[in-house]
Amino acid sequence: MATTNNASANVQPFRFGYFSYREAFKSMPDYVIAQRNIDDLRTKYVNEMKRVEQEFNQKYEMFLDGQRDFAPSIRHKRQAELQELMEKNMAFKEEAKRLLKEAEGNIYKPLRDKLTAALQRVAKEKGLAFILNTDNDAVPFIDPTTGFNVQADVNAALQ
Repeated sequence: MATTNNASANVQPFRFGYFSYREAFKSMPDYVIAQRNIDDLRTKYVNEMKRVEQEFNQKYEMFLDGQRDFAPSIRHKRQAELQELMEKNMAFKEEAKRLLKEAEGNIYKPLRDKLTAALQRVAKEKGLAFILNTDNDAVPFIDPTTGFNVQADVNAALQ
């Protein structure tokens, strides 16, 4: 029993750090460039969606203006064309969302990798067992006697 008491007396409580992932990520010098690239790509997709929507609206107005004069077969053909155009536009919007999300992941990956490496460096330097992300109130309480705010260390490691 004395051995057990001595062993437990020698056990050091583990130390941990905490920080805001979002704040660290946005503090990175390359973040602004990555964000600008994503915004540029998003603008291109939005502009294309507006263009195809205007094209659809023009064709739809032409259809409405002339539908009384169309023979039934021409009216059905034009309705089918409008339906097909609308379906293509909807498919493009969905594909644009998917491609934008994929591009965002690819653009941010090097930044995430750099942040992960910085976290590992800070944890080793400070002798921490782990580092918690405090974003979104994930950790509502941290005992300041065992946890250390490593935000400044992480941000410095990213510069």
